[in-house]
Amino acid sequence: MNIIKKCYCRTFQAAFRAIVPLLPYRPPRLIPNVSGLPDILKNHCCRRILIVTDPSISRLGLTRTLEKALTDNKILFFVYAQTNANPTSDNVEEVRSLYLKHDCDAIIGFGGGSSMDCAKAAGARIARPDLPLKKMKGILKIRKKLPLLIAVPTTAGTGSEATIAAVITDSVTRHKYSINDFPLIPSYAVLDPAITVSLPPLITATTGMDALTHAIEAYIGNTTTKDTRKAALKSVHLIFSSLEKAYLDGSDLQARRKMLIASYYAGCAFTKSYVGYVHAIAHSLGGQYNVPHGLANAVLLPFILEAYGSSIYKKLKSLAIAAGLADKNTPCKEAACQFIAAIHNMKRRFEIGNTIPEIQEKDIKKLAQYADKEANPLYPVPVLMNAKNLEQFYYLLMEDASF
Repeated sequence: MNIIKKCYCRTFQAAFRAIVPLLPYRPPRLIPNVSGLPDILKNHCCRRILIVTDPSISRLGLTRTLEKALTDNKILFFVYAQTNANPTSDNVEEVRSLYLKHDCDAIIGFGGGSSMDCAKAAGARIARPDLPLKKMKGILKIRKKLPLLIAVPTTAGTGSEATIAAVITDSVTRHKYSINDFPLIPSYAVLDPAITVSLPPLITATTGMDALTHAIEAYIGNTTTKDTRKAALKSVHLIFSSLEKAYLDGSDLQARRKMLIASYYAGCAFTKSYVGYVHAIAHSLGGQYNVPHGLANAVLLPFILEAYGSSIYKKLKSLAIAAGLADKNTPCKEAACQFIAAIHNMKRRFEIGNTIPEIQEKDIKKLAQYADKEANPLYPVPVLMNAKNLEQFYYLLMEDASF
């Protein structure tokens, strides 16, 4: 990256860091199970609810408990169950149309990050009918209160229930972009481990590593605060102590609850401190090839950390201590290497490979440009890279890198 662009990126990031403590971030109110939602909806005088979910959640019947609770309380509801794995602008417009057609007054995003992001973006379009979705891309474009928004995560990974972001894929161009504004933070988040017990082991693993990526990228970036560092460390501790238990025994409610909390903490951390090149590259892969976001993050994470090199050794030592892999007397480089090695080992145990077979060489230049445009200058990464630098990671993921 040339010196002028580097200066621009770092100046932008420094200015953003200065105003982070002044921004109107508010955490959602946490609810322990879905049975508590009818009372909340009644308190808000909401009588017609739109549930936004995806085909797999609907097929598994995971919304039945919520639907029964709403029915028992005479609250009318409608269900949109067509959200794509990477939610599209078409999905968002379909949700908006359904909401308006049935004169709804609240939205519940029920599922993984895709369903929650679709619900958030639809809420933004309802609040701002004058603003096309693609014009919301970036930061602070909405600036209006959304309808009552409730998030019910069924995976412990995305942290979308705590963030200001919704990530959407343009249905025409397949470009994946982020919408960031404070009204997108849900008013309530339901952390109910019973909903997550039927999650298959691989999805448990990849979504858990998605949460780990959020926590790590938030911690090693240059726009952290005392609160975001604390939340990231808590998240890493919980993930290293609970993810494998949840992976091996999906019915372990204690492990499932801890993972939901870890995902929430990671969401709180990265919504203020932002992420890095792992996410920028993963978003481009999700948009172009529909690669699941958690999987892309899991595959990429250790490679990006290695590329940052010594610039993050001290911070990785703190994360290694939180993970129980090192102590305060461990040299920084040694602790950092132990932490990265633990991530590689975690991938092996979870049978997550080192490649993304969908990648086609002819797309790499365009994908790297997408990642560059997303990350720079917004993401306060430890080491700045341009599109040309980022191309190496796409090529790496086409090969079988063995460790």
